Amino acid sequence: MLQNWINTFIFHLKNNKLFTGLNILGLSIGIAGLIFSILYWNDEQSYNEWNPNKEVVFQSLSKVSETNLWVTNVLTFEDYFKTDFKELESYCYLDMWYAQKLLQCNDKKAIFNVIDAQKAFFDMFPFHFIKGNAKTAIKDETCIAISKETALKLFGNVNVLGKTIRYQDRKLIVMGVYTIPGKSSMAPEAVINFIAERIPKERDNWSNFNLGLLLKLKNPADKDKVAAKMSDLLYKNRTVRWAREEGLTIAQWEKKNGAENMKIFLDPLKDARLHGLVDGYAEGEGNYDFLLIMMGLSVLILILSLFNYINLATANAIKRAKEVGIRKIAGASKSNIVWQFIFETFIITTFSILLSLVIVELSLPFYNNFLEKQLSLSGTSFFCELLIIFIVTVIVAGILPALYVSNFEASKVLKGNFERSKSGIWLRNGMLILQFSIASFFIIGSYIVYDQVQFLNNRDLGFKGDQVLEINYKKPQIDFNDTIALKSLYTKYETLKQEIVKIKGVSEVSTGAFSFDGGGTSSSTFNYHDKNIQSQNMAIDYGMLEMLKIKLTEGRYFDKKIASDTISSVLINETALKIINDKNPIGKIVNWNDRKLKIIGIVKDFNLWGPKAKIPPMLFFHLKTIDWMNINVSRIFVKVNPVEMANTIPNLEKFWRKNIDADFPFKYDFVDKAYARTYKDFINQRNLFSLLNVIVILIALFGLFALASYSIQSRMKEIAIRKTLGAETHVLLKELSKQYVIFCLIGFLLALFPAYYLLNKWLEDFVFRIDISIYPFLIGFAVLLFLTLIVVLSRTYQATKVDVLQYLKTE
Repeated sequence: MLQNWINTFIFHLKNNKLFTGLNILGLSIGIAGLIFSILYWNDEQSYNEWNPNKEVVFQSLSKVSETNLWVTNVLTFEDYFKTDFKELESYCYLDMWYAQKLLQCNDKKAIFNVIDAQKAFFDMFPFHFIKGNAKTAIKDETCIAISKETALKLFGNVNVLGKTIRYQDRKLIVMGVYTIPGKSSMAPEAVINFIAERIPKERDNWSNFNLGLLLKLKNPADKDKVAAKMSDLLYKNRTVRWAREEGLTIAQWEKKNGAENMKIFLDPLKDARLHGLVDGYAEGEGNYDFLLIMMGLSVLILILSLFNYINLATANAIKRAKEVGIRKIAGASKSNIVWQFIFETFIITTFSILLSLVIVELSLPFYNNFLEKQLSLSGTSFFCELLIIFIVTVIVAGILPALYVSNFEASKVLKGNFERSKSGIWLRNGMLILQFSIASFFIIGSYIVYDQVQFLNNRDLGFKGDQVLEINYKKPQIDFNDTIALKSLYTKYETLKQEIVKIKGVSEVSTGAFSFDGGGTSSSTFNYHDKNIQSQNMAIDYGMLEMLKIKLTEGRYFDKKIASDTISSVLINETALKIINDKNPIGKIVNWNDRKLKIIGIVKDFNLWGPKAKIPPMLFFHLKTIDWMNINVSRIFVKVNPVEMANTIPNLEKFWRKNIDADFPFKYDFVDKAYARTYKDFINQRNLFSLLNVIVILIALFGLFALASYSIQSRMKEIAIRKTLGAETHVLLKELSKQYVIFCLIGFLLALFPAYYLLNKWLEDFVFRIDISIYPFLIGFAVLLFLTLIVVLSRTYQATKVDVLQYLKTE
């Protein structure tokens, strides 16, 4: 029986090469799209899955105002953890972001991602130690633990326990070599423990939120209890104590300092990648919305492919009606016929799966580059998912056509009048309409996504950065409390500035304590007429705003000739002005950290934080006004003459390596491109939508071509008779294609509401967004109708040119 099924399948394959090929290609493209999404899904979901502590480790987040949720904490909790928090198993203060540091061993040196953390770090992230052990790896400030890759780069092997690494002006002993078992929210190349040196200086300081904090709980159910106790400590040691010292009631102090919303939240490590409250770990957060969009669109494409297969299979059943009738007369049961057609679907799906794997393997380098990933076709879970796709495809694509064919009535079939039956047409037409609907959704969606991204690209950002380089600047390490050293930071920068501006092609040099790919680095509260505003601290040098063509709506810029501009002057942005609600702010005083600063100008709003972020209140002051803000300077901005660009950048790099840092790479970007990275995810979504749009249209056209061909083939006698009776070609074209135009219109109408609703939901996340107009829908329908007519009319036109005698003589 199996041999008979195989022979029958081969026979029909030979006689329907084109349509079988289209079937396999359509299915394979749909399955390939889903495989790509599954690979991305698995990679994002795998973060921290290896970590046995992911359910009990929590990140402490400090809510300091209605709009500010920080990943940093005060160091003063430590004493209380040791005595008052029985719910804790351990805790770890650490820097939540990598510091790129130079590590050196003899003549080998390189830049590595280093984390400064307390010794409990490896209790939170139990990496596998191949040398040494987690308990002693970073027991004090003389030790360092390094990854296997770091050991190989510096030493050439992993047997490095007890060897010395130079870190800045220190010599650290290697006490452990680790590997990271899987994707991790923290994956440092080296871990040090200098935190102990910082704690004594902050022992009773309840104002500095400057370190990350991880807590390992004995019972994760206690997280709210622990967060409440920490919030209570903040309340007693900040709010109550400081209110008493200032002679204010608690309510008055909270209102004055904007501290009504101060609270601690604990965010579980298991949610860090995709569901975290903030982007709080060094490896960053994933884009859950993008993940869902990819999965949803890929499933839609697979459904489209399955509709194609079912449509073609049921349409092709007409040709196999007599075969089924004879089998039934010969004694074949209904179940026997069903299993035969499922078997054929099994073979086609097998070929489709194999072809889809080839497509994915060939396209994977481009896909990895697109997502900045290192995905591969491997893993037990992936092959289990592939098996599920295979089974579902066989069942969905095989059952309906098999049941449809098995229900043929042998008597009608063998009498020869089956081809005039309407059986099954409703199913094919219904699926064709759904295909049109899915294609309409993708065309409309692709247009709207493209329009939104173009809007972001072309929107006035409030600054001009096309000729301004943003250069990474590594400062010397200094003690935060050393006032002389703090002042020296600005002095060193000024010296560099004077030298850089001498380079041919450089027209201006300035700096600020922020960047255009990550925003500001400091936030605090200022008071204005009893109003407290949580604002971004935008410390800048002379000429910074002018160089970037950031405009003022009132007042003036900082001026070198006015001495008070480095002592008591400040600018605010339009957002801050709206909050203080003063029509004449120039010359008025704001109270910032007990400093009285006079407003000299209003800066026109501009955005550093990307398309989803609202522009916050900003307070601008000169770097010399607040010395400690110089610590936050990590960029130098250089405006270059575009005519001299080709020579200026190499000369800048040469100067940098010779006079600033020969060890660290010279890294720069243009300001406008640096800002563009803040909406890179949305550019990726646009590119993805465009790519999937092309795939959907191709699959839909495959199905339409094949279905139209079968439909027209079944009406060849009708066409022959009409031609014999004198019907003109254009009349035949109109008559044969009008049903597809109607199907196209119905499918488009079905897609209208889902497309408008879902794309509008997507746009709601943007602070700056387009309004959905009627044009995407009109263009979507026009494109779909045009492609439909091209396919249908071309196939119909071929049918009108055949020799009518070969169809009439068989009547």
